[in-house]
Amino acid sequence: MSGILMAAGVTEPDALQCISRGVEIQKLGWRMSVCADQADSVLARLAQLQLEQWESPAGNAYRTTLALQAASLRRGRDSLRESAAATLRHAQKVAAKPQPGF
Repeated sequence: MSGILMAAGVTEPDALQCISRGVEIQKLGWRMSVCADQADSVLARLAQLQLEQWESPAGNAYRTTLALQAASLRRGRDSLRESAAATLRHAQKVAAKPQPGF
């Protein structure tokens, strides 16, 4: 392996460092995915709260506020999922293609 790395201008320590960085970036991507999953749990609970039958102006205002918060949380969750996917793709590239001279 070291002969191939040297021919590419990459030392073995550089390659190992890239792999290590790739692993750390991958861990970050997975943590982001876990956070998105937790947002799904919160959204499910908000949906349950919205179903409560309060037939008053305060109840309507409460449900409207929950709906707005849920919409915002969904957007945040979707962005987090996209970011996690991009981070995981980047982790694969970092680990697969060591660059000389880090």
